Amino acid sequence: MAEEDVRQALRTDARLVVVEAPAGCGKTYQAAAYAQWWAEHREGRTLILTHTHAACDVFREQTSAIRTRTHVTTIDGFVTQIASCYHETLGLPPDVARWAHDAGEDGFEQVAYHVERLLLGSSAFRAAVIARYPNIVCDEHQDTNAAQHQIVMLLIEAGAKVRVFGDPSQAIYAKRVPARAAHRQRWQTLVERADHVEDLDFPHRWRRGSMALGEWALLARRALADGSPVDLRGARPEGLTVIEADNVGHHAQFRLNREGSRVWRAVDTDQTLMVLSPTSALVAGINGYLRRTLPIWEGHRRSSLDALVRACEASSGNAAALAVAVRAFIEGTVTGFTSSIAQRFEHEVATSAGGRCRGMPLELQTMARLLLDYPDHRGVSRSIRHLKEALGHCDAMSDIKINMQREFNEACRLDEFEGAAAGHAELTRRRTMAKTFMPRRLISTVHKAKGLEVANVLLMPCDATTFAGSEYKRCLLYVALTRATNSLTLVVSRERPSPLFLL
Repeated sequence: MAEEDVRQALRTDARLVVVEAPAGCGKTYQAAAYAQWWAEHREGRTLILTHTHAACDVFREQTSAIRTRTHVTTIDGFVTQIASCYHETLGLPPDVARWAHDAGEDGFEQVAYHVERLLLGSSAFRAAVIARYPNIVCDEHQDTNAAQHQIVMLLIEAGAKVRVFGDPSQAIYAKRVPARAAHRQRWQTLVERADHVEDLDFPHRWRRGSMALGEWALLARRALADGSPVDLRGARPEGLTVIEADNVGHHAQFRLNREGSRVWRAVDTDQTLMVLSPTSALVAGINGYLRRTLPIWEGHRRSSLDALVRACEASSGNAAALAVAVRAFIEGTVTGFTSSIAQRFEHEVATSAGGRCRGMPLELQTMARLLLDYPDHRGVSRSIRHLKEALGHCDAMSDIKINMQREFNEACRLDEFEGAAAGHAELTRRRTMAKTFMPRRLISTVHKAKGLEVANVLLMPCDATTFAGSEYKRCLLYVALTRATNSLTLVVSRERPSPLFLL
């Protein structure tokens, strides 16, 4: 009856309905079905706010029949659109998205704060937003920051019908204890204020795979939420495999000390596979360990490119400073570009690329000359592009491998535009508008895999470092455990066991 209760609650005239549901239990289906019902029975458009561009793709596909009555966007995109229209009132530049990128990690949070102030101070503006979007669906609301949450609350107060879907056990975008406490408090306040609070608990995601694995995932969620470990002892559900092995690699390397052959068999035999790990550094290390047989899933964000563009804007005309930025970008997107290679490149820039050389030094010298001839985004782009070309013919550079192919390619295209910021904005726009196609086999961080599902998942390493006992790590582990529909393989450590597993 839970699903029927949810369906009916969503279709009432209540202003605020909150639906809490574990991963894979039908939140997206219920939200899309509700938007369809609204389009058939009510006036006005539905605004669907998500937190990831992958989720936008899913909602757009499921609401394609009512696209003229539905607007799907990220909540960052929504507040940026408002801020762009009222940038003078808010004291922001016309290109708000660029300003947010330049502001760093909390740039879009600052934009949300400005829009919150605008809504708070103008009832007319709140009414205008609701006139355009009388019905609002908030997906994965547990991931909102304080300003985003307050924007939603202000729209509820102004008369919008708001339907909130979320799962506190999947809150993985706040790491610090105070921030997580604030997240919990906002969710609790939302629940207390809601006219209806409903739950979903049927593991739909696993219907065509292993239902036993889906039921186990629900039990794992309950244990992690209660502060208990996930019990891997005794009989395991169909589709769950545990491999005991430790990562003995040093620094950024990844290498398993035993049972590595079982990992390789999974990689070699599964035609559909997602290899998951908690951090980008581990993903890069695992990529090397698996001999780059799987592409890295890059998602939508381009953090290294963002930093490169900021450097181009700040250091135009300064070849030495741009060389440092190029080095940082390369080190963030490739492996094998060692410190000695990077130092030789910077030396060539500092010495005006003089002297005769051949082999890899010649390629680095060519990169430096491009930067010296064009000490702006054009030289940066051409220098990076030359590195890519050199990898195809210079044997001495065979150990250098590009990990982040899409991000690297976008950097190579910056010289097509009048300025770095303009190029960055256009490339971001194209990336946002393009439908994301996920390869059948890939490596990803847990964060970038959120909202995705595949048949087979390999999660490693599961040790005391990667999955410590904090609430944040519990949520991160739960998200990782719920990506697989058919089979989930955990590579766990005996020497440094994670407190989140009971072995």
